[in-house]
Amino acid sequence: MDIFQLLYDNRDEEQAIPMAKYMKNLFPFLGLKKPERAVLYKEFLKIKKKEEEIDWDFIFKSYDMPEREFQYLAIDYMSMIKNKFTPEDMENIEKLLVTKSWWDSVDSLNILIGHIAMKYPEVKESIISRWIKSDNIWLNRISIIFQLKYKENTDTEFLSRAIIHNSKTDEFFINKAIGWALREYSKTNKEWVKEFIKCTELSKLSVREGSKYI
Repeated sequence: MDIFQLLYDNRDEEQAIPMAKYMKNLFPFLGLKKPERAVLYKEFLKIKKKEEEIDWDFIFKSYDMPEREFQYLAIDYMSMIKNKFTPEDMENIEKLLVTKSWWDSVDSLNILIGHIAMKYPEVKESIISRWIKSDNIWLNRISIIFQLKYKENTDTEFLSRAIIHNSKTDEFFINKAIGWALREYSKTNKEWVKEFIKCTELSKLSVREGSKYI
């Protein structure tokens, strides 16, 4: 099955315009929303799931395609086979994070990274800790939010480090990430978040977002 051709054959140019606009016209779109895409590549992904190896050639080819839906296809494939990933795959995942980066792709990959780091805790210090000090804001963002679903397993020392190092910025996507991480963790440990916000110099956006449930 030529999944790329299948998506092209079903493109909706009228729908593509508002979809591209929603993403600040950073990427061209085919005009296929998530439910439509899911139907189109359901059978294809069912077959891919049975393969023993991760198909990195397919992932990178999808990322090379111009339309945004092909990056979504790669990420949906990766999400489906999330248990196949090991620390050795993190180098390739990092390449994806810094390629055609925007919140939609980065935050979707973040879910996968959180899963890998939970399964292989060494990834946190060997790789993600480096992202805290990266010059790339999307890697910074991941270092702050990869523990979103960790609840009581959250490493608060690591979270503090990631936030504090990146807190002195006007970058919206960093300050929003800080607020998001604190808001999520406040559902597990309200007192820790309250104390952290009180003792740490944060942007108004981070404080507002982080304080929602405390």
